[in-house]
Amino acid sequence: MAIFGDRLGLARRYADWLAGCGVERGLLGPREAERVWERHLLNCAVVGELVNPGERVVDIGSGAGLPGVPLALARPDLRIILLEPLLRRSDFLHELVADLALPVEVVRGRAEDPAIRKRLGACDVAVSRAVAPLDKLTKWSMALLKHDGRMLAIKGERAADEVEKYRRVMALSGVGDVRVVECGANYLRPTATVVVARREGQNRPDRGQSPDGVTI
Repeated sequence: MAIFGDRLGLARRYADWLAGCGVERGLLGPREAERVWERHLLNCAVVGELVNPGERVVDIGSGAGLPGVPLALARPDLRIILLEPLLRRSDFLHELVADLALPVEVVRGRAEDPAIRKRLGACDVAVSRAVAPLDKLTKWSMALLKHDGRMLAIKGERAADEVEKYRRVMALSGVGDVRVVECGANYLRPTATVVVARREGQNRPDRGQSPDGVTI
């Protein structure tokens, strides 16, 4: 567990939260309790390989704190925001962050909400895991990113197929470059599959839709 360095104790404490309160409150399924380390903590922490020192990172649809909390534990240099729309989940995150004494911000809201975008400003990186298909996720992420910022979406083995399916929609949402990369070769088998998409262009509302679109 070298990835967590001197925060391994906190990572273990977080694992206990996931296996205990996380399951009890329905944030994780009962079967997940036995595999929180590999499937959740490590799978998320290794995404730090794609994040530069000191960057500002927003975790969209954080849920039980994934991937934002493992990133915060593995990379204390990062400035992390946990964005979650549901009250019961955001309450869980507030309790968790307080217990672990993590310097991260918990915000209740949706990425597509103009007020949230105004509050958060432009971030360097938007991370997510198991939140939505790439067409929706790209729009939400691009709207929260600065020019040249990156979306890091943890996906499964069909990530490349999903990119091909939504490539045109992603381009219309402001993506100038997209690729699928593998992370965590030193920690995981199989590795974590991440869709990396870089933002170009300027934010402007879509006609007849909620104002969360970005165009190139």
